[in-house]
Amino acid sequence: MTDARGIAALAQGYAQGSLDPVDVARRALDQARAPGMDSVFITLLEARALEEARASQARWREGRPLGPLDGVPLAWKDLFDMAGTVTTCASDTRRQAVPAATDAPAVRALAAAGMVSVGKTNLSEFAFSGLGINLHFGTPPNPHDAAVPRIPGGSSSGSAVAVARQVVPCAMGTDTSGSIRVPAALNGLVGWKPSSARYDQRGVFPLAPSLDSIGPLVQTVADACLIDDALLGRAPLLRASTERPAARLVIPSGTLMSELEPGVAAAFEDTAERLAKRGFIVERRAIPVLDLAHHLFATFGTLVGIEAAAVHRELLDDPAALARVDARIVQRLRLGQAIPAQNRQALRNNRPLLVAAMTAALAADEALLFPTVPMAAPPIAALAADPVWFAQCNARVLRNTMIGSYLDMPTLALPCGTDGAGLPAGMSLAMATGRDEALLALGLAVEHELAA
Repeated sequence: MTDARGIAALAQGYAQGSLDPVDVARRALDQARAPGMDSVFITLLEARALEEARASQARWREGRPLGPLDGVPLAWKDLFDMAGTVTTCASDTRRQAVPAATDAPAVRALAAAGMVSVGKTNLSEFAFSGLGINLHFGTPPNPHDAAVPRIPGGSSSGSAVAVARQVVPCAMGTDTSGSIRVPAALNGLVGWKPSSARYDQRGVFPLAPSLDSIGPLVQTVADACLIDDALLGRAPLLRASTERPAARLVIPSGTLMSELEPGVAAAFEDTAERLAKRGFIVERRAIPVLDLAHHLFATFGTLVGIEAAAVHRELLDDPAALARVDARIVQRLRLGQAIPAQNRQALRNNRPLLVAAMTAALAADEALLFPTVPMAAPPIAALAADPVWFAQCNARVLRNTMIGSYLDMPTLALPCGTDGAGLPAGMSLAMATGRDEALLALGLAVEHELAA
């Protein structure tokens, strides 16, 4: 439905009269109901979508669209409050929760830009896994292997698959340890994780409040920029993808480049070489703070585990409710709950120090370049059958992204080819906290050169 070029193609079609927002919304709803999509969407919002599409249709016909997002369909990870709907968090324990009274501010912001909300998407239960497997609502299969069901990545699994299958050109996700970036990488998409304070996160069910961020999964960096502007409540900025910003791409030796699957490593190295040939300065050097953060997790545990256990304290004290939660999620919550007080303090105390060290380690015009996930999407069956492999694989897919979250680094996850077997591989561009604008400009330039 949504041409792989993304949002720009829809806006052009609306402006030319060759596409109509109501027709596009109906097709999106039809595709969301198609066979095999029941594990992608938890709730469809047909009445809302058609009402919003009709309003957009009228604006386009009268020559007064709200902007390039007017009439563009999108989906929302089912952590975002939307008026009149239950925010399930893809957990059986929340099927009967009280419906939200109002839209989350992010929902209101994109509605104000004219976007059409089609539905709410599936995720890892409580957003607490990077794999996307869900015991209660099903697991959206990765669309890049028709023969073997593979993980979509998580936790924003349904959002990624909805975009990868071109039901919608944009779906909103959340990211605490990699939940936008991992599914973007495994589905060949662009994922945008901003600095955590960039957008209003009220009305979004938390996982780890000090680490949580929200952002889109889309087809292009240009689309991510449009969503960024709308979430900030400003008119679209004119960002020229052909104007290459002065920037140095730093491939960090050490943890982020270790234990890569050969196919992923080859795809990444090929892309880095292409960027160098296109005139980008690409260098390799050690960034000790990255390895220090990884060592901190191995020594003291994870901040996401600590905060998730605090968020779900009441659930952990309710045996009847806890029996309805996937045992693998319960185990992760219990591990976070068991982290000793001194370890918790060490993780909290060291965080601002390491964030500052990361800012000092990268010049204002430097960005890290590294594989988003060290592996391609593995089969679902083996993970579902083996809790040990589930835990090991979950830690592996989140390894690189979790470090960036702890350091509050804005990050763009970008496609970088396939692993040789046709499965997507991804790379990340990341800057020090607060350098979101510079990173989006760099992402546009990188995307432009790779497409040339």
